[in-house]
Amino acid sequence: DIAAQAGTPCYVYSSRAILETYRAYDEGLAGIPHRICYAVKANSNLAVLALLARAGAGFDIVSGGELYRVLKAGGDPSSVVFSGVGKTADEVEYALEKGIYSFNCESESELALIDALAARRRVKARASFRVNPDVSAETHPYISTGLREHKFGIDIAEAESLYKRACALRNVEMEAVSCHIGSQLLDIDPILEAVDKML
Repeated sequence: DIAAQAGTPCYVYSSRAILETYRAYDEGLAGIPHRICYAVKANSNLAVLALLARAGAGFDIVSGGELYRVLKAGGDPSSVVFSGVGKTADEVEYALEKGIYSFNCESESELALIDALAARRRVKARASFRVNPDVSAETHPYISTGLREHKFGIDIAEAESLYKRACALRNVEMEAVSCHIGSQLLDIDPILEAVDKML
């Protein structure tokens, strides 16, 4: 019936299943200050984004295009974290203009770009560093991102000194560190190891 009405291909999502999953995650963090940011790269369908925005979700983006979609879906820019490698100056400008919550930086040079563009706008940008903890996620090698030889994040051995230098920047407010060691993990031990190293 749906195919007859809408044509094909047609993607059908369950709003109930999406909201139940979101709420279960949110309730699991009850009592702890938190913000759940949906990874837009997982599914950038405007209806899905709008559903999550109405539920109070924040959003994790990796491009200016994803920020555009979040805003079009009614997402609050002050609940957006801009992650990902290769942010362009135009994308950073756009994110600063829209007033996103924070940038998750992959390198010192990326942070310097954000600092310079924030200075030009006379604003202070929030930022964090993505740290590579050198932990094997024990998942498929193409989606493993937490070992030293992977291109993602700042080497954990350099993180503390780099963070201290970053705190001296005038137009950036450093507020966190993060890490992402891979996707589709079936065992919690690598996550616990990464948390231990980050702490």
